[in-house]
Amino acid sequence: MNTMVLNDGTVIPTVGFGVFQIPNDGSTYRAVRQALEIGYRHIDTAAAYFNEAEVGQAVRESGIPREEVFITTKLWVQDASYEAAKKAIQTSLDNLGLSYLDLYLIHQPMGDYVGAYRAMEEAYKEGKLKAIG
Repeated sequence: MNTMVLNDGTVIPTVGFGVFQIPNDGSTYRAVRQALEIGYRHIDTAAAYFNEAEVGQAVRESGIPREEVFITTKLWVQDASYEAAKKAIQTSLDNLGLSYLDLYLIHQPMGDYVGAYRAMEEAYKEGKLKAIG
C-alpha cells in the first residue's frame, strides 16, 4: 500500500476507507471488517458519524496488529473549546476502545478551535494522538 509522510514524520496510507453515513447498526462493523480483509489499512471516522464504537470493534477483532491500522477521527463543532476537546478526545478513544489515535482532526474550524487545538497538542504530547490537524 502506498503511503506518504506527514510534516511530523507520521506515515499515513494514501488510500483510506471512510465510514461517513454508514449506520451504527452493525453495518459499520461489517464494512470495516471487509475493508480490512481486502487490504485497507486506513479507516476514517468522526465523532459526528456516531459509529466510532463499531469501527474500533472491527479493528480490534480483525486480528491485524493495531500498529498496522491507521485510524483517523475528528472533533465535532460542539466540542470546539479547550475543556470540551479534552473530553471529546477521551470519548473517541473510549468509543473506539483504543489507547491512541493515529490522526485527530478538527472537523470544522468553528467555535473556540484555538482552545480545541491546545487540548489536541496536549493529547499529542501525552501520546494519545500521533498526529493532529
